[in-house]
Amino acid sequence: MTVGGALTYLTQRTTQRAAERAEERRRAATLAEERRAERIRTVLEYVRFALEAEGVAHARPARWEVGDEWYRTARPAVDGLRIAENGVQLLCAPDLHTPTTAYARALNQAVWEEHAETSVAERLEPFKADFLAVARSTLA
Repeated sequence: MTVGGALTYLTQRTTQRAAERAEERRRAATLAEERRAERIRTVLEYVRFALEAEGVAHARPARWEVGDEWYRTARPAVDGLRIAENGVQLLCAPDLHTPTTAYARALNQAVWEEHAETSVAERLEPFKADFLAVARSTLA
């Protein structure tokens, strides 16, 4: 191999390695963005079910029975919330786990238990605010 041929080979090999590294960085960036988008979708799904559960809690009648119209709305809302909570636990940052669970528990209590001394909004607001603040910071 001549000196010129060796230089050409080295130049080609260096260029190929640089292109491979750039492609690997691009793949890693794409994967990171896909995972971030998945976490955002997961949090949004949780928020959707949280809002649904909150609406059910606001509509809670003084007296209800298993199987009545309100219950048939409440049960799927709470079940969806629990499933969405598990999604957050599985896919999102550990910092978000505690506020997610606390908010879900507060919503569960607001839906199923009567509390005449405070409004649903007053009981839920601290948990909601904490969850949203941590969600914003972990998704930023």
